[in-house]
Amino acid sequence: MSHFSVLDLAPIAQGRTAAESFQATLDLAQHAERWGFRRFWLAEHHGMPGIASAATSILIAHVAAGTSTIRVGAGGIMLPNHSPLIIAEQFGTLESLFPGRIDLGLGRAPGSDQMTARALRRNLSSDADDFPQDVMELIDYFSAEPRGPVRAVPGKGLNIPIWILGSSLYGAQLAATLGLPYAFASHFAPAQMMQAIEVYRATFQPSKFLSKPYVMLGFNVIAADTDQNAHLLASSMQQAFINLRTGNPSTLPPPINDYLEKIGGAERALLSQILSCSAIGGPDKVKDEVDAFIARTQADELMITSQIFDHAARLRSYEIIANIYENFTNA
Repeated sequence: MSHFSVLDLAPIAQGRTAAESFQATLDLAQHAERWGFRRFWLAEHHGMPGIASAATSILIAHVAAGTSTIRVGAGGIMLPNHSPLIIAEQFGTLESLFPGRIDLGLGRAPGSDQMTARALRRNLSSDADDFPQDVMELIDYFSAEPRGPVRAVPGKGLNIPIWILGSSLYGAQLAATLGLPYAFASHFAPAQMMQAIEVYRATFQPSKFLSKPYVMLGFNVIAADTDQNAHLLASSMQQAFINLRTGNPSTLPPPINDYLEKIGGAERALLSQILSCSAIGGPDKVKDEVDAFIARTQADELMITSQIFDHAARLRSYEIIANIYENFTNA
């Protein structure tokens, strides 16, 4: 049976603030811990009106301090935005504060537009093609006997699980070569999912970190007590994706009735493609679609994300997943 975890972007709903978003994020994490989800990850994004998780390591500390057993981590840190030493120190600090509970997922995209990426780094001289070297440098900082002359304090000698994130074959190949667990962003970029999984599993090299391949897949779930209500709730996520892809990123909009009937065929086709790894409906429909997805991919773990405007409805969506798979435990 696959494990289940939570991916949260600390969404800012229309008419609300980042402070309210952070309160909701912690509340969701506390519920997820009680319901038995395995881990709670936050993602680094910048310059997006509807996503408040830009200072990802700070928010991880906020969530970890308010919970006690669930693993908390980054899904992920966009490494080209940072020096590996800074990330080693930040996550060394987190692991020292919350031992045995911190995960570090690494991505090679900026998590922003190019103008915001330039503001983050002041220049774009750092190259995404340096990502493998940056990952290796970061791993070395956590080593008990680092090869490099610089030490991460805290960081040195700490056992922090590192994941490679991706939405293409590049990350799959790197994770396989380094013998690291692999998380694929199928919740918004599913096009190469099956091919990436195949490449990762076929070329995986066992390492001191991992003896066999381990695949986590992002998956959207909008669950409610009825199919009709779930499709209404899903319209917030659908509006947000269309706004983002048309160059008008927004806070998370409130749901509207019959949204798909109100947009054009091109927009519906776009949503069908980018949100193909989704389950929207009542408990029975969601279970059927999640089960089918696991059967098709043989995923070791699903990272469930639910972009829902109303916080209580978002909690209910995760509660439905927990109730469907009542035997999963926070192990």
